[in-house]
Amino acid sequence: MKRKNVVVWTMVFGTMAGGLISCGGDAPMPEQTSYETVTIEKKDITVPIKFSAKLKGQTDVTITPQVSGQLMNICVKEGDQVKKGQTLFMIDSRSARLELESAQANLQAAIAQENSAKLEYESNKNLFEKKIVSQYTLTSAENSYKQAQASTAQARASVNSAKVNLGYCTITAPVTGVIGEIPVRTGDQVSPGTELTIVSGNTNMDAEFSVTESIIERAVSEGYSMDVKEALKHFPDVTFVMKNGTEYPIKGRVTSATGVVNATTGTISLKATFPNPEGKLFSGIQGTVVMPFDEKGVIVIPQEAVIKLQDKQQVFKVQADSTATSVEVTTQDIYNGVDYAVTSGLNVGDRIITVGANNVREGQKVLFPEAPKAEK
Repeated sequence: MKRKNVVVWTMVFGTMAGGLISCGGDAPMPEQTSYETVTIEKKDITVPIKFSAKLKGQTDVTITPQVSGQLMNICVKEGDQVKKGQTLFMIDSRSARLELESAQANLQAAIAQENSAKLEYESNKNLFEKKIVSQYTLTSAENSYKQAQASTAQARASVNSAKVNLGYCTITAPVTGVIGEIPVRTGDQVSPGTELTIVSGNTNMDAEFSVTESIIERAVSEGYSMDVKEALKHFPDVTFVMKNGTEYPIKGRVTSATGVVNATTGTISLKATFPNPEGKLFSGIQGTVVMPFDEKGVIVIPQEAVIKLQDKQQVFKVQADSTATSVEVTTQDIYNGVDYAVTSGLNVGDRIITVGANNVREGQKVLFPEAPKAEK
């Protein structure tokens, strides 16, 4: 945009010594100068659109016990970084060990019974072939053998179940991540459903946020695809900004969308995934996802040119006779702290007042020819 050096009315009153007047000197005339203006033109810009977001680990897992018992040991602290398979909690395992020993004893008894039934069956089979015993005797021995086999299988399953229950007494991390709040203490009685902690798998973090339907339609209108998931591939890289204004240094990508517009809010929920190699991001952090969009052929004007009157905005346009006329405009913030994008009210070639626009009155003349320079 072209700027012209012009300034507001200034009145310079020379208050010369009384000797000038007595000598017949003329008092200086007020000097009229012009306002600073710009001529409207279009240009291509990048507009960062901001969305409120909340972080969540991609694999946040709530840790609960699978068996009841007394909590004997807490092996981690809140905020600890843990690896998959690392021991987190230990529950009293004495009852589970006794159950396992009992199940193993029952298995041994069942195996012995099966072996005896097998010998009985094989003996009766040989006798039947020699026509010494009846078919009934053979069939009864065979059934007893099969029943013993089933009892052995059942006892073996009980052993495996007891081993699993014993394993449940040692609770390990299902994913690599960071330990959340631990609401229990050593000695507490816990049972299935008792929340012990949350392991936030923070290798990658998802920022959950909502966008208007028009944002998705915009990506689709670019000709990429009518499929939402395909359109997401063409979304630009996004940035996460903390509440304190700190910008996370690694860019993220929009990786998923619900695909269903919320009937109440008219928005679609999205997730942007951010790599978190140093573990600086945590679940629950709130901030802003910034998504840059390229805009072509946009009218951009300085913010200082816009006068806000309650719910309306206006600028002063310079007419051909150098007078100012107020024009209502609609604008969009482009988040650079300096300019607005104008969506209606101005055309290419219009000339508007920038510096001092708040001091202009309707119909006021705002452009004046430059005063000739005095000869030395």
